[in-house]
Amino acid sequence: MLPVSNADTLRQLHQDQLSQYNNQEQQAIELMGVLNTLYNEQDVQVTLFGETLDTSSVGQILALHQKTATRNTSGQAVAIADTLAIVKTLAQSDVTAASVDVGQLIASGSDVQQALQGASANGATNDATDVVLYGFGRIGRILARLLLAQASSAKGLQLKAVVVRPAPAGDLAKRASLLERDSIHGGFTGSVSVDEANNGILINGRFVQVIYAKDPSEIDYTAYGIDNALVIDNTGIWKDEDGLGKHLQSKGVQKVLLTAPAGGDIKNVVYAVNSDTIGDDKIVSAASCTTNAITPTLKVLNDEYGIENGHVETIHSFTNDQNLIDNYHKSDRRGRSAVLNMVITSTGAAKAVGKALPELSGKLTGNAIRVPTPNVSLAILNLNLKTAPKDADALNHFLRDMANSSTWQSQIAYTDSTEAVSTDFVGTKHVGIVDAQATIVTDNHATVYIWYDNEVGYSTQVLRVAAQMAGISYTQIPA
Repeated sequence: MLPVSNADTLRQLHQDQLSQYNNQEQQAIELMGVLNTLYNEQDVQVTLFGETLDTSSVGQILALHQKTATRNTSGQAVAIADTLAIVKTLAQSDVTAASVDVGQLIASGSDVQQALQGASANGATNDATDVVLYGFGRIGRILARLLLAQASSAKGLQLKAVVVRPAPAGDLAKRASLLERDSIHGGFTGSVSVDEANNGILINGRFVQVIYAKDPSEIDYTAYGIDNALVIDNTGIWKDEDGLGKHLQSKGVQKVLLTAPAGGDIKNVVYAVNSDTIGDDKIVSAASCTTNAITPTLKVLNDEYGIENGHVETIHSFTNDQNLIDNYHKSDRRGRSAVLNMVITSTGAAKAVGKALPELSGKLTGNAIRVPTPNVSLAILNLNLKTAPKDADALNHFLRDMANSSTWQSQIAYTDSTEAVSTDFVGTKHVGIVDAQATIVTDNHATVYIWYDNEVGYSTQVLRVAAQMAGISYTQIPA
């Protein structure tokens, strides 16, 4: 038993810690309110080293701040009080249409008022753009969750409808249930209800029309009050201009974004790598989840060390196009049970990298192994470099700097944990997470392991491309 004096000291310590935590909780609650006001009234988005601050979760805000010690140059975690002070300053300013990273502002020691001056003078606004999800499978529902999880706003991407194939009675309720309940990502944060009378779903108070059609040519979107829409095609049925061009023939559609690799002359875009090439294109592909996961890291490695050639091996979670038990399948091996086997298959990710990053065209080969896990995949980059890093530590140090930079923090993340496994990355919005513990360097050969949530991480990239296609842009603070 502790002496009375020591017990009193320990009790007082616990009380102080609890009081400090309660104070942080109150600051987080206040922060959530100001963030919602900023988003609704000024179209200002606030992040913490690239991570979105969830305005519905006190716990998430507290946890994000606790994790910032490894990102801050001082080695200290960013205090919620400091974030709150900056956000209040934003709310009192005339800044509009801006993306503000409070973590980078604090880490760089930037003067907040000075950083805001350019954005205040800009006076930019983002109009609303109608969005239609054509297909409502895994990616379609994740996109819907991401679009509707934020506080409602009259600006930016506005989900107006989903299109699915004709189905029997009861389909509407099933679609709503699948959105509300997810075996991998858990329950949807918010309310979901069916509007049978108008054939739609109410999601967080916003009405989303459900349209049944076999082909885009059957649909007149203007009949539903939808116009100049961006259609995000999640079906994978059409992958060329002739097929995807059907959407443009539908009344009320302006542009089309495909959530799969495209053929022909359609641009395969990885946001932040070659998204500057989109221009006025009416049809664009957001490439694949694997291409998005590996291309940012490949770009920074090529810029720093030069890549002679290499091989990409993807350990990929099974997908809906495989069979649960052995049965006929048009593709080799994919007919064998997805939940019982590792299945070697092809991947176009390595080739697709060359479309997004022409300097690597023809330099990479690739294969994939589908494994019995439902989500989160792992890409292994085996690269021969022109300039050899000193050792694995030097390469990891470089990749950590890239992950912490304002340029790449949303695309590249970094973990040094010896305990990290695939389920740790379920739901992460980072496109690819470098596993530093697995990095190998031998002379000029490097092996880099990259985790990625092939559903959520990819979907965040899709929405970034969608926003750019819609002409939505934000002044970056700090620049």
